[in-house]
Amino acid sequence: MIINNNVPALNTYRQLGFNNKANAASMEKLSSGLRINRAGDDAAGLAISEKMRGQIRGLNQATRNAQDGISLIQTAEGALNETHSILQRMRELADQASNDTNTSVDRGEIQKEINQLSSEINRIANTTEFNTKKVLNGNVGEKVGEVRAIAEFGLNATITAAQTVSFEGQNFNYTSGAANTTAAAGSQTFNDINSLAEAFKNNTTIAEKYDVSVTSDNKIRLTQKFGKAAAGAITGPTGTAVNASLYEDVRQGTVSTTNQSLKMQIGANQNQSMSIDINDMSSKSLGITASGGTTGYTSTNVVTNGTSSTTSERALDVSTHSGASAAISVINNAIETVSAERSKLGAFQNRLDHTINNLGTSAENLQAAESRIRDVDMAAEMMKFTKSNILAQASQSMLAQANQKPQSVLQLLG
Repeated sequence: MIINNNVPALNTYRQLGFNNKANAASMEKLSSGLRINRAGDDAAGLAISEKMRGQIRGLNQATRNAQDGISLIQTAEGALNETHSILQRMRELADQASNDTNTSVDRGEIQKEINQLSSEINRIANTTEFNTKKVLNGNVGEKVGEVRAIAEFGLNATITAAQTVSFEGQNFNYTSGAANTTAAAGSQTFNDINSLAEAFKNNTTIAEKYDVSVTSDNKIRLTQKFGKAAAGAITGPTGTAVNASLYEDVRQGTVSTTNQSLKMQIGANQNQSMSIDINDMSSKSLGITASGGTTGYTSTNVVTNGTSSTTSERALDVSTHSGASAAISVINNAIETVSAERSKLGAFQNRLDHTINNLGTSAENLQAAESRIRDVDMAAEMMKFTKSNILAQASQSMLAQANQKPQSVLQLLG
């Protein structure tokens, strides 16, 4: 018998420590509901679980993205519903004006309503917004592969006499300190490349159709805006080509766009998106207004952009039987255009509805898979806890017995 080393007590103490550790681990899992509370619990399982969590949260956000997309589409389609109503009324008015029982005064009153309704279609196109993003003016997204005209030119530094740059029917005077008597009244002046660029930017006729910038080598670049018709060549003081004495280093050509359509991120990962494009639904795009002396339209500008009182477009002319009859066909085409756009938007919305359903199913299944890795089985863990708890209590009891065993040596000493 020995007393310096109580081997049974040491063994029992080791078992007690093991059982207490298992007991504490089970209590942690039962209290958190997680099988993996730290990387040491299951290193590979933790990595897989975190990856799944990223996917799950991405899928849930993609669902919200798709819902926002539906909201945008509903906003645009709802506005086009009113555009449809306006076009139907305009068709009715054109039909009424086609009847020769009306006098010129009667047709004049009908023309007034046609003008106002055309302005209202412009207002709807120019002011309908979702989250401050205009959705019906043709700028919600650039079309894939659309080609735009581009012109780039510099000014000849040796020119000192007053000259005139003519572009889009607008005159800009090169003063260089000299008076210019050939320019049209009210035209803007410039004396260097930067001031000419500012004059272009401040001119509504040009700024509406072109993006204006100055390149690093001091040239003006005019880039045609999407959906805007390009003008003819830039001309010099005598109507000559752009390489006249006022210009140098002229380059004209085209530039193709990249895909800048409205993107809906409908997946958890990169490149999981869909494109939505909404066309320009203004009166001019629908063909019910025009610029300049186009046959079938009024002789003067009578239609506004809907946001100001300035008239900038000409309305369908219903002052005669032939004009009103022709207007019916034009309005029919506009109605078909709006119908096609609303049908396209409806198709986008239906697609997004199915997208949301699919995303929900994917997120649910992935959540279940992540749960099987990360979450604890409470029933199974409770069995482990009960086992380790009983063993810990038994170990503690046995440790007390083992500590008492060496005292039997005292009987030998008596």
